[in-house]
Amino acid sequence: MKKRLIFLSLWFLIAASRTTSCAQVAVTKLTTEYLSNPVGIDVETPRLSWIIESKEKDYLQSAYQILIASSPGKLTEQSADVWNSGKIKSDRSVLVPFKDHQLNSRQRYYWKVRVWNTNDKASEYSDVASWEMALMKKDDWQGKWLSAPKVYDWASFVAQRKSYIKEDKPEAGDAAPQFRKTFSVAKKVKQARLYISGIGYNVPCINGQKIGERLLDPAFTRYDKTVLYSVYDVTDKLNTGENVVGVTLGNGWYNMFTKDVWGYDHAQWRSAPCVLAQIEMIFEDGSRTIIVTDESWKTAPGPIVFNSIRQGEFYDATKETTGWNKTGFNDANWLAPLIVSGPAGKLKAQMIQPVTATERFVPQKITQPLPGIYVFDLGKNIAGFAELKLKAPAGTTVTLKYAERLDANGRVDQADIAQHVAGKMVQTDKYICKGNGTEIWHPSFMYHGFQYVEVSGLPQAPDEQVLTGIKVHTAMESAGSFECSNTLFNNIQQATLNSYQSNFMGYPTDCPQREKNGWTGDAHLAAETGLYNFRSQNAYTKWLSDIADEQKSTGELAAIVPTAGWGYFWGNGPAWDNAMVLIPWYMYEYSGDETILQQMYPHIKRYVDYLGTRAENNIVSIGLGDWAPAKTKTPADITSTAYYYVDAMLLSKMATIFGYSEDAKKYATLANSINEAFNKRYYHNKGVYGEGSQTALSCAIYQGLCGNNLNATLTALADSIKKNDNHLDCGMLGTKYLLNALSDNGRSDVAYKIVNQRTFPSWGNWIEQGATTLWEQWNGTESHNHIMFGDVSAWFYKNLAGINTDKDAAGFKRILFRPYFAPELTWAKASHQTMYGDVKAGWTRSKDVITYNISIPANTTGDVVLPGNKKILVDDVVLTTNTSNVTVDKQNGTIKVKLGSGDHEIKLM
Repeated sequence: MKKRLIFLSLWFLIAASRTTSCAQVAVTKLTTEYLSNPVGIDVETPRLSWIIESKEKDYLQSAYQILIASSPGKLTEQSADVWNSGKIKSDRSVLVPFKDHQLNSRQRYYWKVRVWNTNDKASEYSDVASWEMALMKKDDWQGKWLSAPKVYDWASFVAQRKSYIKEDKPEAGDAAPQFRKTFSVAKKVKQARLYISGIGYNVPCINGQKIGERLLDPAFTRYDKTVLYSVYDVTDKLNTGENVVGVTLGNGWYNMFTKDVWGYDHAQWRSAPCVLAQIEMIFEDGSRTIIVTDESWKTAPGPIVFNSIRQGEFYDATKETTGWNKTGFNDANWLAPLIVSGPAGKLKAQMIQPVTATERFVPQKITQPLPGIYVFDLGKNIAGFAELKLKAPAGTTVTLKYAERLDANGRVDQADIAQHVAGKMVQTDKYICKGNGTEIWHPSFMYHGFQYVEVSGLPQAPDEQVLTGIKVHTAMESAGSFECSNTLFNNIQQATLNSYQSNFMGYPTDCPQREKNGWTGDAHLAAETGLYNFRSQNAYTKWLSDIADEQKSTGELAAIVPTAGWGYFWGNGPAWDNAMVLIPWYMYEYSGDETILQQMYPHIKRYVDYLGTRAENNIVSIGLGDWAPAKTKTPADITSTAYYYVDAMLLSKMATIFGYSEDAKKYATLANSINEAFNKRYYHNKGVYGEGSQTALSCAIYQGLCGNNLNATLTALADSIKKNDNHLDCGMLGTKYLLNALSDNGRSDVAYKIVNQRTFPSWGNWIEQGATTLWEQWNGTESHNHIMFGDVSAWFYKNLAGINTDKDAAGFKRILFRPYFAPELTWAKASHQTMYGDVKAGWTRSKDVITYNISIPANTTGDVVLPGNKKILVDDVVLTTNTSNVTVDKQNGTIKVKLGSGDHEIKLM
């Protein structure tokens, strides 16, 4: 009996020990293609990722086991009917491909994973996650593309339409058509999905309820190459008995009829809005049925009587058809739709996060520059639209004009916005009241860039409840934060985030008010900032596909993507086209994404070969140079040739990753030849390149072209900045080079002085003038919401907090902590959600002691670079240079300490 008690006691101790061990490690935050439990995955080889949360320090994964099943109940090692990976020896926990399995359209797959550490101790299985496949085959689509008859087919509407547009004379455009279909559901629905592509934009509803929160959907593509569709779970929207599905279509970019300098009215894809949709239902008894777009639908013009993405939206509430999208409505007077061929592009599920409304703003001030004209000031520059809330007699027309600045008379100034649009009517909405109590309205197919809204036609003086500003953008989840003891830097950081969000509407843009164009240079200059601050991988994956669609067979690229053709006529060249090379590389560095490199590789190779046909003795002169410089211009051939070098060098590195040895050798040789040509042409003496501009000097350093001239060029750059009173003198390219060239080479002190300026030219000068977004020009002219100078946010993360990727361990598998403990700061902190988990870094200064706290996620390691002239304690242990985890860099006067996962406190005295 005594032996039995001892045995039981030991058993409970062992069990308790195992329970404690398991509790210390959890596998969480499972994602498929970067998304949590997504519906509508449109890739044949989905990639699975997970995060390991461990209270144990130095945790590294040594193996994993994945179970995938067709239902949650089958997720056991014995019954997983899709895949039981078994124990796979690997430390990989990011973007693990699920391949060699035929995945079925519409099928939902459930999965979970467990891991082992280096001591071969297994974790518990994770919670169950899932993904659902999209329509993977062309014949999965049974619906037909529908369009509406032209406006002249509704004779009674012609005269009304003329009155709507008489005042502002916009280009011709039909009313937004509405489509409806009544159908019956006889049995209880277990699952229902709506698959819909309505282009330009669509608003779907079932039984009178709008489906989802998406706006401006689907995202803009080159419609003759790719057309996106959305997938909605509509299970709880259907009733037993009669149901109605309704869709309203807007013009968007598909039918951009407004004449502008960029020529979208001549786009090869342009046509009337059309819709393809199907509702697929699975009933409780296992039977299925499908409702598709076909001849049985009905259509009529809706109350949106005018919509142009550049000009605005007019809504006549007196023309609303009550109940049109509900049961019991008599649609006998509605017409049959047109069956059309639809766009030529391939249908793909939209895996980018949708555009949604994310924030609301109450006006900070209301002024009245003229009788009956009111200007609402939101106090912040945003992209989005205004929502009206008012009571007025039927027929009252309220006009809203949007702008980001005021003229001398206190009215909105649209001159900069209108300069490239025929007719000069831009960013103007109209609402015609129906006179039935309180009316609330906002545009459906429109967004503007603005801080001010000028409103006329109100029946009485307004209060702040009449108008609300609504911010909209691609709703990428936050992935990071930064702040420090310098309020100016915090304001710059916030302005950068605002500009980044304002300039992502399904594709990255330059500005939300004047152009809304996908300028490639602006996008790649801000991409690192985007990846530090947001979960932007899906957004960039989508847009890189757009770039691939746009590339000509010669390899040539456009400066704006998508483009109707104009993007090939001005501005394209290496400095802008480099988006196709750099953004995939950044995604590899920041997320460990090799797939995007593989997908873009043939396009990049074709582009580099194309540049070879445009080079003379390895010097490339085409394209824009350092656009929007503060004062000094730098010849475009310097920056274009440097990007040609970067393209060849990165292409060689990609080839090495994939084992393409011949390509690796070929493009490495090309890169060396370009480097030699660059130095032969532009290097003079005493470290000076070109005419010695800050952009030329920092370009040579940042792009890795200096070789033995590095120290001399760095000195020349620092001298140039000092002579300029510690101000920058660069445009959009040079500004990114400048801060990184300095900080990467031990001169963060100089970079800090540049960012800390409050006089022209500087970010601080904008903030002093009240900026809440970044501007296009250092002198404040032109757009006040541009992202091209936004890399400063990435500089905050890299240098003031010290969070960096390690070039030799992609995706933050090893984190390089390299903080600059700026004497002017008392504290700085940042966090970044890597694919492995949250990296945190923050430091405080108290008298002569700096305390640096860092968090390293499980399954990663960290290298911390610190000043070599300090006494250092790591986790209360004095650091010595004779231990295996410490290396000394005498040349730079630093030491590097290697640390495992967990929380660490470092003190410097």
